Amino acid sequence: MKTIFITGASSGLGKATAKLFRCRGWNVIATMRNPEKENQFGILENVTLVRLDVTDLEQIRSTVTDILSRVKADVVMNNAGYGLIGPLEAFSDEQINDQIQTNLFGVINVTRAFLPYFRERKEGMFVNVTSTFGLLGYPTCSIYNASKFGVDGFSEGLSHELAQFGVSVKVVAPGGMQTDFAGRSLQGAMHTAYARLTSKVSEGYSREQIANYTKAEDVADAVIAAVTDGKDQLRYVVGQDAIGLYSDRLENGPEAQTQKIKISFIS
Repeated sequence: MKTIFITGASSGLGKATAKLFRCRGWNVIATMRNPEKENQFGILENVTLVRLDVTDLEQIRSTVTDILSRVKADVVMNNAGYGLIGPLEAFSDEQINDQIQTNLFGVINVTRAFLPYFRERKEGMFVNVTSTFGLLGYPTCSIYNASKFGVDGFSEGLSHELAQFGVSVKVVAPGGMQTDFAGRSLQGAMHTAYARLTSKVSEGYSREQIANYTKAEDVADAVIAAVTDGKDQLRYVVGQDAIGLYSDRLENGPEAQTQKIKISFIS
């Protein structure tokens, strides 16, 4: 039985992916900051709940060491993260640091903890969850962009480093999802100078727009496809909105897309 280790598995995509892999016969190590609050998922067979805060380096190291002493890990899914939305001037130093520590350094440090194990075994896979906004910039998302662009670049560079050892790196980049990402996992800040821009951007997070987003279960399907398809493919872009935006970027170039997005928010 293969094992997948998933960060941020308490809700949304992480939880949907954990459930799907379990149903496909995998052993699931589901990590979250507060496993004691999960009273249903943890009682399922072949699911182990583990406490993990991806901003705590020592906890990452001790947790991974403990897991690898007991089970054979095959896939690590770096999913834990949240969105910090608003103009740069609105954020405190603490908010910016927390965003980068969670979304980027969390991925890097969990990966570092597993890397020697995979390298020595000459097999294994890292699946890193980014976002459409890890592929293109968007207003009021500059710090979130920075964190997710960072994960994308980290993943691409790492894939080259690990190819010689038979270790794979995959990036799953979903667009909008029908999860609590637009609620509990989304943090915002306001600045009066950007009120008009913020109002226009917020239209994309309306109840009507969210209803058109991709379901977490559909993105979980893309994760399991990335893990099992045997392809030497780095990026998996998921959701009609994400595919449309990324296709536009590839077909017309990043400069043309940047100008299009900029004009749409200042007109």
